[in-house]
Amino acid sequence: MTEQDFIPEVYHSKIENGKVTWESPSNIALVKYWGKKKNQIPENPSISFTLNECKTITTLNYTLKENKTDFEFDVFLDGKKEDAFKPKIQTFFERIESYVPFLRDYYFKIETSNTFPHSSGIASSASGMSALALCLMSIEKELNPELSDVFFNQKASFLARLGSGSASRSIEGDLIVWGKTDSITGSTDLFGIKYPYKVHENFKEYQDTILLVDKGEKQVSSTVGHNLMHNHPFAKNRFDQAHENLETLKTILESGDLNQFIALIESEALTLHAMMMTSMPYFILMKPNTLEIINKIWSFRKDTGLHISFTLDAGANVHVLYPKKEAKVILEFIKNELVAYCQNEQYICDRIGFDAKQL
Repeated sequence: MTEQDFIPEVYHSKIENGKVTWESPSNIALVKYWGKKKNQIPENPSISFTLNECKTITTLNYTLKENKTDFEFDVFLDGKKEDAFKPKIQTFFERIESYVPFLRDYYFKIETSNTFPHSSGIASSASGMSALALCLMSIEKELNPELSDVFFNQKASFLARLGSGSASRSIEGDLIVWGKTDSITGSTDLFGIKYPYKVHENFKEYQDTILLVDKGEKQVSSTVGHNLMHNHPFAKNRFDQAHENLETLKTILESGDLNQFIALIESEALTLHAMMMTSMPYFILMKPNTLEIINKIWSFRKDTGLHISFTLDAGANVHVLYPKKEAKVILEFIKNELVAYCQNEQYICDRIGFDAKQL
């Protein structure tokens, strides 16, 4: 498929107003995407677990308007008007207009809320942009009822990607690949796809306890961080490594080898932050308590032999990953030893989830 496949023909239906609500999950990448080309095309492939509890709920009210020269919309977060979000939505609309040409026809009221802190490294842009993309696709489905479910999801992922790269991985679950790579049949830079191969029972119902080390906004945004990969001295090696790690992970997911899984995902997390620390300008998103948690996880794993591991997104928070069959003991350790390092002792118990849902 190419971008041209997502440009619609003339719509045969017409609607004057309506309302649609979608609930879309966040995701946590196992092989990380860091660095992008023009039009939100990733420099390397990635794969993620879709989450279950961390999600964005977005309601889109739309009303046909007479003046069709400008985009007209307002954004509300948790019931409060948030004009600070408007430039990002404006940019998103400008990027996707050729694919959803009805955007200037309507006034949109965008009402959104998260079940987790915004801008703190739990991919709020992923769930937020995917929820908005799904709402827009529901309007397109009204205008063109012939759309298949498969195409609906592909285009929703395609649109979401143009708002936030990782949002392409938040349309479906439970394992999603985004980015063209030789080892995954059907993989593409244009949208996320369901991981198409066998996955061992060890990785079913995998648990993710998110330790909120720092709920504040990151001092360097992901957009800025991605751009710093353009002249990064280690960029090419990193992009090659991601392809190799995804191929290795394919074998791990089939065999169920938890020790190899741990080694790969922890290396990926630390490599992501190593790229940040070796860019120019350099920056650090981890906090002292992030490192304290990592060291305690390593010690506990060595002492117990349990399959506890961590990964990180572009932020200070720690995603503690572990198989469901070991959850009781590991969760006790988290509560007794790790929660003290969280801001206000806050954490989220999550697990692998599945598709976004229309409410």
